[in-house]
Amino acid sequence: MDDLRDYELQTPTEESAHPPASPTSFNGFWITAALLIAAAGAAYVAFVWRPRQTPATATIRTPATPAKQAPLSLGGKADPVTLPPLDESDALVRTLVAALSQSPVIAAWLTTNELIRNFTVVTENIAEGATPAKHLAVLRPSSSFVVVERKGSPYVDPRSYDRYTAIADAIASVDATAAANLYATLKPRIEEANRDLGFPDQSFDRTLERAIVMLLDTPSPADSLQLRPKGIGFAYQDDRLESLTSAQKQFLRMGPRNMRAIKLKLREVAVALGIPPAHLPPP
Repeated sequence: MDDLRDYELQTPTEESAHPPASPTSFNGFWITAALLIAAAGAAYVAFVWRPRQTPATATIRTPATPAKQAPLSLGGKADPVTLPPLDESDALVRTLVAALSQSPVIAAWLTTNELIRNFTVVTENIAEGATPAKHLAVLRPSSSFVVVERKGSPYVDPRSYDRYTAIADAIASVDATAAANLYATLKPRIEEANRDLGFPDQSFDRTLERAIVMLLDTPSPADSLQLRPKGIGFAYQDDRLESLTSAQKQFLRMGPRNMRAIKLKLREVAVALGIPPAHLPPP
């Protein structure tokens, strides 16, 4: 399994939990991305096609051709604030994001620097299915991922999901309308950071939409997932789960309850921004 260092070499005993000897990966990175998406809002890019009208008096009829309109730029109502330069924006971001939620999880992220650049990089990584762990070390869970053995087979210990409950609850506490407004307010600097990443001709709306869809497309399986040995660790027994992207497989570690909370909030934020529900993966 890609980047699954939560699962260590120790052999689990029957129905007994074994913490990993020395965890080396940042297990909460993808959840933070969901948190930041919920906190900063999201946008969906859609192309609307309309037939071009042909004059009735034309002697030569040409086939109607679709006219591609500019991608929709969604967002809430931007606050009337003067945005500082990108490299001086942390103070403003801390003030605006802190107003969305008093969660200690959000407060922890706000203690870091280059917040807009961090948000942009993390979202880009998730949109590509990658694992931006190194960008989110501050939110690494303090406890370890645990595997148990049942009838001779390794399973994910459902108690491991408790590590992410505080993060899921923080996401659920964010007001969707306020998130949409915040995204609109900070969008000029987010787009600037996106250009600095090497995407001068692509709106960040596209990246953010792909990241949201990536998370919403992750299946929500049973409480305890069966594993199988792979190399020095484990992989998911279900080939469908093992074939998911690295970001999605990290999302699975949160567990059904916490995944539902994040997915519900992401949908709520999307609707607040004007994204038609039909454009999102089905619940």
